[in-house]
Amino acid sequence: MTPQPRRFRFCQPYDGVSFYKPAGIPMSGLEITDLGEDELEAMRLCDLEDLDQEEAAKRMSISRGTVQRLLYSGRKKIIDAFVTTKAIKVSGGKHILPLPPVQGPRWGQRMRNRNRFGRGR
Repeated sequence: MTPQPRRFRFCQPYDGVSFYKPAGIPMSGLEITDLGEDELEAMRLCDLEDLDQEEAAKRMSISRGTVQRLLYSGRKKIIDAFVTTKAIKVSGGKHILPLPPVQGPRWGQRMRNRNRFGRGR
């Protein structure tokens, strides 16, 4: 049996610094820990914006269990990098999409009728 295809994860575009390292240690002497953009987004939503895992899962269009796994792995990587003086590299993934636009009250109706007769009316 083949595994199910991975679902797309909606993340806010990350344009920040891609490397974080301890001060005073050259980059050549450090191990690098890869932190995925989806892990960073899950931590941002749950820790910075104080959303619960259910709301973060809805925003990212994934299950609550997946958010929990992303939080666990992301926090573990960051703590490991701090304790063992490693550099952190924020990297994207193949399944990262920008967050969908905010949907108004009639958004679904407009989208359903958009392709009717080739017009958006």
